[in-house]
Amino acid sequence: MSVELKLSRPNRVYRPSEPVQGKILVTSPSPIAHQGIRVSVTGNVNLQVRGGSVGVIESLYSMVKPICIMTKTTEVTTSGKLTSGRTEIPFSISLTSSGQDESEGFFETFHGANITIQYLLIADISRGYLHKSLCATMEFIIESEKAKLLDVPVSSEMIIFYITQDTQRHHLLPELLSGGFRVTGKISSQCSLLDPISGDLTVEVSPVPIHSLDIQLLRVESILVGEKFVTDTSVIQTTQIADGDIDRCMTLPIYIIIPRLLACPTVLAGGYVLWNSICRPFSVEFQVSIVISFQSELAKQHPRADLRAPKPWLASETIPLKLIRTKRGELCS
Repeated sequence: MSVELKLSRPNRVYRPSEPVQGKILVTSPSPIAHQGIRVSVTGNVNLQVRGGSVGVIESLYSMVKPICIMTKTTEVTTSGKLTSGRTEIPFSISLTSSGQDESEGFFETFHGANITIQYLLIADISRGYLHKSLCATMEFIIESEKAKLLDVPVSSEMIIFYITQDTQRHHLLPELLSGGFRVTGKISSQCSLLDPISGDLTVEVSPVPIHSLDIQLLRVESILVGEKFVTDTSVIQTTQIADGDIDRCMTLPIYIIIPRLLACPTVLAGGYVLWNSICRPFSVEFQVSIVISFQSELAKQHPRADLRAPKPWLASETIPLKLIRTKRGELCS
């Protein structure tokens, strides 16, 4: 005996104004009597503060009360009986009330280290007191309303950067300090989620051979705990754009695909009323970090060193990145 959910869209992507439609698939070797079949949708922002990034007092709030974005239940059918074999039960449930615009309170689906924005679809077949209810759960994805997306083309925003020994706040290899180095380029500071992070990079001068050139996409999650914000920065993905030493003054292209679910439009949520509850302030922001690894005997002793941690053989530059969703993915093209 099993219960499954199958949505009408294989990609499971919906917008707040669209109904979530699909089928409940019930497989049973014998007929099943039930007291009603219901479908529920829930949306929550789950907040967590990791103890390593806060003090003793703040660590007591390791699991902050979730923020309820929405919750809704609809009855698919009243009590009855399901036949043996495989039964398909169609359903449709709207996320917002008819005739009202409540989509302002929806955030896009996001899975972070400390903040998770998640929407779940739950099917429940009630069988009375003597039998355990049959349930199935599936996550679906919410994206912003098309009507509220930015029109394109929108001028892409690039920022020019340069990396030298003077831009670093930690000790570098003596050879780098004596010989000097300079890396320049440009990279997106605002980008559509459907487009790549683009730009280019040039190693103009370097007395030490290059070991690797990497671009890191970072998420910056902030949660209000007590009277202050607790911020944690973590790596979403690392993309290597060059392996080994490269010719000086050769321009290297930067082209990075933004991963689905692990990134969302930049969120700056303040304290306001959301579905009859107070929304605790939180934010989800992003950064890109250009990391240069130089060849060094010291680096060979730490082959798995964190690229974000200051090391004598590493030089980097971190740039804020604003992610947005547009009607078409043409912003950074």
